[in-house]
Amino acid sequence: MFLSYVLVFVLASIPLVELAAVIPLAVIGGLHPVPAAILAFLGNALTVFLLVVFVDKVKKWLKKRKDRQQDDTEKTSSNNEEAEHSKKGKRARFLFDKYGLPGLAIIGPFFVGSHVSAFMGMSFGSGRSMVVIWMLVSLLLWTVIITVASVYGTEYFIPNVEEDGFLIRLFQN
Repeated sequence: MFLSYVLVFVLASIPLVELAAVIPLAVIGGLHPVPAAILAFLGNALTVFLLVVFVDKVKKWLKKRKDRQQDDTEKTSSNNEEAEHSKKGKRARFLFDKYGLPGLAIIGPFFVGSHVSAFMGMSFGSGRSMVVIWMLVSLLLWTVIITVASVYGTEYFIPNVEEDGFLIRLFQN
């Protein structure tokens, strides 16, 4: 039975498999919904966090590389042009951070997956801590919704689910 829960953790950590598939599979497979949901959340959250950290490190490396290249060559644009570009960039980032990231984090995991949503949030210029916070809130919200829907949906549509379902029997000797 322990290995069944490990399988839930591993499957939830795989990009594009996601909570929406793993939790119902675990409930139908005869696992208790609460530990299955917790492990699915932890597996998904761990890989999303690692992805965000990795993308952040790559962005910092690219920025340092770009800054070094600019120091080696002469700048061709005027100071006014750079200041205006910087103002537009700051304004666009403010609007995305204020409205775009929460919407992407909450809606994204259901439509494109949590890993893709986190990557897009980082690519659009959001900070690492904000992406992590919003993705954790989103994953927690989706975990609760999917777990409740799976439990009640299974009781309604498949009322005779075995207590020792196929996921438990899979790892029995």
